[in-house]
Amino acid sequence: QEFVTVLVRDPRIQKEDSWHSYIDYEIFIHTNSICFTRKTSCVRRRYREFVWLRQRLQSNAVLIQLPELPSKTPFFNMNNPNHVDHRRQGLQEFLEKMFQDVLLLSDSRLHLFLQTQLSPEDMEACVSGQTKYSVADAIHSFASLNRRFPIEDEERKKGKSDADSDSESSSSGLGPSDDSISCGCKASPASEES
Repeated sequence: QEFVTVLVRDPRIQKEDSWHSYIDYEIFIHTNSICFTRKTSCVRRRYREFVWLRQRLQSNAVLIQLPELPSKTPFFNMNNPNHVDHRRQGLQEFLEKMFQDVLLLSDSRLHLFLQTQLSPEDMEACVSGQTKYSVADAIHSFASLNRRFPIEDEERKKGKSDADSDSESSSSGLGPSDDSISCGCKASPASEES
């Protein structure tokens, strides 16, 4: 039986500059679905990126009625835990409903959104073949740049002691390794809006 577990959690306020801040959320995926390149992944995304994703998916799947995102309220207060948690729950429900549609699960943008920290512009370039790397390369590279999950850590240690000469390169051509996007899912590089 295939399953996809998604958790939207750990909202954090990120500073863009001295005047602007936004909240991003950790998206944790655990799955055994053949649709996913990686079976566990963890990224941080902000509301504006969810809006972009929904718009792109809707333009590609015209006949499908996509689930709604939590509404963007002019009175949203990032210092109000109730507002933040309401949005977090809405984002999680949005993703859970998306995973119920096989057509949406086949969209590369969804996978790049969930399993890399690429910006919307870079995701679009990758999907349209304007990058040196494929969708699968981007997902594998992001995973190799990040701290492993505990099970993978143990497997790596075992493998390392078995074959000490094996070394793993994390050079990907996808940009510098940045610990701020580790799977502890610290801050993502600042993009736009909350």
